[in-house]
Amino acid sequence: MSSFAPSAMPSAPPKAIGTSDTASRTVSASSVPPIANAKSVDPSRQTGLNMSAALRRPLPRLATSSLLIGGDIASYVIAYFALLPFLPTGSEGTVLERAFALAALAAILLYASARLYPGYRLHDHELLRRRTTASVKVAVIAAFGAVLLPEGERLLLAIVGFLGLGLIVQPVTHWLARGLCRRLGIWGERAVIIGGSNHIPALMAYFKDHWQYGIKPEPYSSDAPDVSPDGGPSIALIAGDTGSLIADLAAIRRQFAEVILLSDTPSLKVSGLRPADVGGEIGVRLTNGEKSLSSDLVRRIVDLAIAIPATIVVAPFIAIAAAAIYAIDPGPVFFRHAREGLSGKPVHVLKLRTMYQDAEERLEALFRENPAMRAEWLAHFKLKEDPRVLPVIGHLLRSSSFDELPQLVNIIAGEMAFVGPRPFPEYHLLAMDGEFRDKRRSVTPGLTGLWQISERSSADIELQQQLDEFYIDNRSLWFDWHILLSTIPAVFKRRGAY
Repeated sequence: MSSFAPSAMPSAPPKAIGTSDTASRTVSASSVPPIANAKSVDPSRQTGLNMSAALRRPLPRLATSSLLIGGDIASYVIAYFALLPFLPTGSEGTVLERAFALAALAAILLYASARLYPGYRLHDHELLRRRTTASVKVAVIAAFGAVLLPEGERLLLAIVGFLGLGLIVQPVTHWLARGLCRRLGIWGERAVIIGGSNHIPALMAYFKDHWQYGIKPEPYSSDAPDVSPDGGPSIALIAGDTGSLIADLAAIRRQFAEVILLSDTPSLKVSGLRPADVGGEIGVRLTNGEKSLSSDLVRRIVDLAIAIPATIVVAPFIAIAAAAIYAIDPGPVFFRHAREGLSGKPVHVLKLRTMYQDAEERLEALFRENPAMRAEWLAHFKLKEDPRVLPVIGHLLRSSSFDELPQLVNIIAGEMAFVGPRPFPEYHLLAMDGEFRDKRRSVTPGLTGLWQISERSSADIELQQQLDEFYIDNRSLWFDWHILLSTIPAVFKRRGAY
């Protein structure tokens, strides 16, 4: 994975570059600053620089790691008190308390070995994967121990519940700990961005907005002194045509403790390279996203396990919404529209009707009277003030995404999945290039996707394509879980939904 997957934080990735300037998405070799012209560093001074960096970097990392560990300890304390009313008293309760303490200690040690402290430049779904894996390992060890103890089944059940509750609480305590580190000014590491002038401002804005990645971006300047009073940035991020920098990589590596070759972020394509997961850092791969029969089978099982009971639960609410739609504008309450699915097969997407039955005529009349509305439509294929939407109930259903819930039937039928690129109408797809449409056909369309949890209706066509392409290239079960869990707060915030 790339270390630029979007996080589930309240703010979404900003538009890095204006979409009206498509050419700004590409970088020419001549746009990269001449690193080779930078002053050479004396070997003795370079040795001192490396020693300074080696001594300087661990201090804030140690402080940050300590606060993150404190947050994880707090999550287990919360889990303990949540379970306390159900725990036995006396000697049996004392045994459980000691088992909880050992389980928490083992989990934190495994977190540390998985490099979650401080966990800079890791995806949110990668953090989830490593935490879950560590907790499962502790549970497996506890299971072996329970076999050897009398009434070990009760002990195992309590430990699993304790670890599970801790895992649920940890995202909150981890977020609080990271926020505290940021307020104290110890979160992240300084990094210079080396690349074309059309990318530096965009990446600067991106990393400042997504501070959780632990990168404090600075523009590169060849006129900067070799050794600054505080040692200077220890990381170099290279964006653009790396081929023109090959001769300079040795000099860059001597100057910086860590060098990262950027590929693309969820809101900015830097180059044609594809990111890969190399211990949480950025690598380069030539394969596509995760594709295997086992992962597809797991996705299908999870989809059915969630969709079937969810359909039963939401069916009465869908009936109430349908009655409200019919009361305002009598006629069919459901809307079926053919969309492009896996391998190009048509999918008849089912939605609650949120527009008047003569919506198309209303839209054409609006375009004739208001050219500005036509421009907004061509950019987003949506309108913030849409005269076609039914009053009250239409806006409520669309802003809450409740109108999409009938697509649970499409998921049960296997035409859609919970997570994947949204199935767009033909007129929407015509605005995208043919190569990207072929890529979209390679995966099952989804009820929710990456751009739904980041930009939603605020994304224009180019950014929607970038987000979908990023998801397809980095597709994994853990990425799907991250998107699925992040959809819940995104829906409640209603930001960008109309």
